[in-house]
Amino acid sequence: MLRTARWWLPTAAMTLLSLLSYVDRNALALLAPTVLREAGLNAEQYGWMISAFSAAYLVGNPVWGRVLDRYGVRAGLALAVAVWTVASASHALATTALSFALARAALGFGEGATFPGGLRTATLTLRPAQRARGIALAYSGGSLGAIATPILVTPIAHRWGWHGAFVCTGLFGASWLVLWAWVSRDPRLRSASLPPDRAGLPRLREPGVWAFMAAYAFGGLPLGFVMYGAPIHLGDLGYDQAALGRVLWIPPLGWEVGYFFWGWSIDRAALRGPVGEPFFRRLFSLLAVLAVPLAATPFVRSRGAVLALLFFAMFVSAGFVIAALAEATRRHASQHGAFIAGLGAGSWSGLMVVAMPVFGRLFRHGSYGTAYALAAAAPVVGWLAWRALTAMAPPTSSFAAPSGPRAWRTGRGPRA
Repeated sequence: MLRTARWWLPTAAMTLLSLLSYVDRNALALLAPTVLREAGLNAEQYGWMISAFSAAYLVGNPVWGRVLDRYGVRAGLALAVAVWTVASASHALATTALSFALARAALGFGEGATFPGGLRTATLTLRPAQRARGIALAYSGGSLGAIATPILVTPIAHRWGWHGAFVCTGLFGASWLVLWAWVSRDPRLRSASLPPDRAGLPRLREPGVWAFMAAYAFGGLPLGFVMYGAPIHLGDLGYDQAALGRVLWIPPLGWEVGYFFWGWSIDRAALRGPVGEPFFRRLFSLLAVLAVPLAATPFVRSRGAVLALLFFAMFVSAGFVIAALAEATRRHASQHGAFIAGLGAGSWSGLMVVAMPVFGRLFRHGSYGTAYALAAAAPVVGWLAWRALTAMAPPTSSFAAPSGPRAWRTGRGPRA
């Protein structure tokens, strides 16, 4: 048991890292009604502040992905987290839309290392039959962070104000750096830097790369839409700041459950036999159909039903993210895992740069029906784009979890 726990410890540290990253980024979303009121800002300006984060996150993901693949996760993650910790705490000093946007941009660039670091760590330290679950575990901290933010930040903001809440998020990041100094001594991570080998590196001219980014970005758009938009919508439904803190953990719980459910489903399929394009075609088709009910949210009168629909939307979008990553990592060399993750998260962020000001303007004018319809349509667009682009890509081999006595003896078997 102890050996198994130690085997998974680096990935668990990535779970905590992604949790902290989402606490940092969600603190502003949670406190948006109060911050906007006290700073004299509106929902459209809020949308542009979110876009500043997303633009920097778009750049940071592939940049940090290449850094982590080339130089290793030990020093790379320490540097990235130090950057975003300072940026998170600096929100406490912001007073205008511009100063908030600058703080959000610095935060977004630093947090670009989160998911490349998580995928890279999981592929370095886990066996092939564990990796979809490992990626799900590393990424699941994001949804846990979205769940934890109202629980952690609401009482802090109530006691010390929203300025004090952002100071505390900086302290959380500093604490993780202390933990990482110990965990990163693992030999599997200390030897993780690579020579500048570009074999198998995903290239933007490849249709398969664009298929992956389309599925990840459009399929995952409802995650950002619900995360950033739900506090504004629920505020208009009559929730005050304290009530938001009591219910905003519910939608991200669907995100958390989704990561593990879909990761387990893909690993289970790999254990039964080769998993290739036909499997992912069926899976993406199912997810696209399940994404549609989100469009009904503005027309539902029950607050409980609204929360249930938001929960389900995040559950489905989590499936798009995990499936896109699993499908992409079978196409490309594993040593470029962080760059692959960076392309995915960066493409999602690029779409959010465009989408959030649009959603912010629709929210400002009370056009919730249009906003939710667009968010529900995005996964369908991602599915159609993925199908069209993969049809243009050269065929790739299927993958299955190695099995049998020899696979277990060589450390590649399906058991932990």
